[in-house]
Amino acid sequence: MKRILPFILVLTFSAGSLFAQTKQEKPAADTLKTEKAEKKPPLIGFTFSGYVKTDIYYDSRQTVNSREGQFLLYPDAIVKDAEGNDINAKSNFNMLSIQTRLAGAFTGPDALKAKTSAYIEGEFFGNTNGAINSFRLRHAWVKLAWTHTELMVGQYWHPMFVATCAPETVSFNTGAPFVVFSRNPQIRVTQSLGHFKLILTALSQLDFTSNGPDGPNPKYLRNSVLPEMDFQVQYGIKNETKGTEFLVGAGVDYILLTPRLSTEVVQKKAYDTVVDGLVVHHNAVTATYRSTETTSGLSFNLFSKLRLSKITLKAGGFYGSNNYAFTMLGGYAVKNISNAGKGTESYSALSTLSTWFEFSTNGKTWVPGLFAAFSKNLGAGETVTGPYYSRGSNIDYLYRISPRLILNIKKFRIAAEIEYTVAAYGKTNEKGYVYNQSEVGNLRGLLGVYFFF
Repeated sequence: MKRILPFILVLTFSAGSLFAQTKQEKPAADTLKTEKAEKKPPLIGFTFSGYVKTDIYYDSRQTVNSREGQFLLYPDAIVKDAEGNDINAKSNFNMLSIQTRLAGAFTGPDALKAKTSAYIEGEFFGNTNGAINSFRLRHAWVKLAWTHTELMVGQYWHPMFVATCAPETVSFNTGAPFVVFSRNPQIRVTQSLGHFKLILTALSQLDFTSNGPDGPNPKYLRNSVLPEMDFQVQYGIKNETKGTEFLVGAGVDYILLTPRLSTEVVQKKAYDTVVDGLVVHHNAVTATYRSTETTSGLSFNLFSKLRLSKITLKAGGFYGSNNYAFTMLGGYAVKNISNAGKGTESYSALSTLSTWFEFSTNGKTWVPGLFAAFSKNLGAGETVTGPYYSRGSNIDYLYRISPRLILNIKKFRIAAEIEYTVAAYGKTNEKGYVYNQSEVGNLRGLLGVYFFF
């Protein structure tokens, strides 16, 4: 009994202590409940993403491109040396990682009874060839989303580049110059009406600009005061369960440019005189006059996408004028000097027709695909004297065939693509039409290596 008594006392004390601790834990549980109740969702949600990509490519000849060949448009023209050899018939090879991309998606508290979000995306492509490898802004927008209406303000794809119905080439050109390729500061309103969407956009220019007397520059649009305007209609049906989708749409775009604010006319040419055996130079006498002449462009596009369980088909068509800022063939030219006394120029827009098609499978690991496109220079349709502020004014037509094969392994991707592009170079007549053309082709072999995060 003497041995059992201490054990009973210890057990009783331990039970009392445990009971006391249990009583003390109740406030702790209440505190936990309070903390849980006070734990609200964060005001700002953030998702970080992007990828690292290296492009390894070979071209069979010199090309018209940017960023050391990373962004390929078409093969360069034949340029002969003194012995008749084509200087541009020289292959080249390169490796670049400048397409490596970083992106951040944000969500925030409701404002004006709308869901709020924002997005920022950049890469190391640089804004100019001289700034290659430097970080540049691609997209930066703020969005307000109501039940049926959406307002987006910021920099994003031009509305004629429909992101949900765009080529998915391995090449960074994403189908350019056959497909509109441009990102613009903009205000975009989207109204949903059942399966229909109506999209109205006002745009300015920054990285992708129109051409003019002072070279590519956004000032030609700025000085016109009116922003570029675009209206688009889409009809789409999507079945998430079956993984099928149908999309069709059309758009119209209007742009107004002011190439010059002034002209300069030589009233008296420079000349030299001899005075007391010395040559005296007399500068030319010039007069400057205000200029308000403009040039405009009207463009139309059609696009369609059909996603079935195993394959996806996409197609698009484009017809328009003054398309230099779209990274396509075209632009404008000086039609004539409408006032010789003041040197006033009038302008004529150059038109372009383009069409493209893409096929791809919907596999997760192996994804073969094919892109094919054609573009035609339609000239000015009236007599022009020049100069030309355009892209490819000496090209009659372009076409491209580009098969690809992509291998996805979780976050890793390796993608191979063959891109054969042909440009028909020739002479340009007084109406901007190209004749006596001959084809020049370039074969690009491209290998892209990605890691997504």
